[in-house]
Amino acid sequence: MLTGGGDCPGLNAVIRAVSKAARKSGKYEVWGSKQAFNGVLKDEPDIIKLTRSKTAGIHVRGGTILKTTNKGNPLNFPVQQEDGSWTTIDRSDELIEKINKLGFHAVISIGGDGSQTISQALYEKGLNIIGVPKTIDNDLSCTDLTFGFSTAVQIATESFDRLVTTAESHHRVMILEVMGRDAGWIALHTAIAGGAEICLIPEIPFDFNVIMKKIQSRYKKGRGFANIVIAEGAKPIGGTVVGATAKSIGDKHIKLGGIGNFLRAELEDRNCVAQIRTTVLGHTQRGGTPIAFDRILATAMGVKAFEMVQNEDFGKMVAYKNYRMETATLKEAISTYKVLQKDSYLINTARSVGISFGDK
Repeated sequence: MLTGGGDCPGLNAVIRAVSKAARKSGKYEVWGSKQAFNGVLKDEPDIIKLTRSKTAGIHVRGGTILKTTNKGNPLNFPVQQEDGSWTTIDRSDELIEKINKLGFHAVISIGGDGSQTISQALYEKGLNIIGVPKTIDNDLSCTDLTFGFSTAVQIATESFDRLVTTAESHHRVMILEVMGRDAGWIALHTAIAGGAEICLIPEIPFDFNVIMKKIQSRYKKGRGFANIVIAEGAKPIGGTVVGATAKSIGDKHIKLGGIGNFLRAELEDRNCVAQIRTTVLGHTQRGGTPIAFDRILATAMGVKAFEMVQNEDFGKMVAYKNYRMETATLKEAISTYKVLQKDSYLINTARSVGISFGDK
């Protein structure tokens, strides 16, 4: 078992659930690879047996006892050359050979779309692998929810609530930038829960003039306030996302961030009627203790993953659909990036309570 990609509230609950279910069966041992597949690929494998003592009570802890990394893709593995420069190589065949030599029957990969894309590639090469959907962004297809998402929304909403009171006290516009990459799930849930005036998401490019008009409608005789939730992947009509290409070898993601301050600067240049302040919530959304719902969801997913191992249901991912634990093929899960549809009931709900998406 391994955890890959970014950390996420609930990872330890999955690890504990798989381990407990395996012990209860009396037929399986569970081992964990440190820092995703990197633990297996080390010259001296860094893997640990997940005993009762190592997993007891960890479901309440954030992070992952197995540690994680964004630079553990065995198909694109970073290697330093003799001259000190870095390149990437494909170590997937070596990885599968090592896993087989170590005597493992199956691998459970806990991760998001990037991790499950790797899982599918390894499955096509013959590895018995099962995925568990993890991401605070809630952007994996074939599952209604991913664990970690609800905790991220709770953290963002609590932060937003605090900004509302200071916005009202100072008659300011407060901008809260949240995570989510190219999907607006966290931003939209936070905006509805917190009662934002404006919510800007990647799925709906925004118009600065529309935002200005909405803000102006909140102010009378110099008094009033407004609160904006903006997803890190949001962008203006005809514009692009704000971010930078990662400098780390083996991690090609664009590091999103800065759209909140970009929006503030644009509004100030347009002589916004109020003072504007920006809060970038950042990694606090993915750290700390998972809320009860995510502990339960992660535990149920871990149990389902072990059942799939017993049934040799490989090449598939655990999926939470209509309050049931089901399965979906890895290929199907990664085939489409799950974003908000413009006719979503949540978007309709937001519009009906007066939240502007900056588009009309």
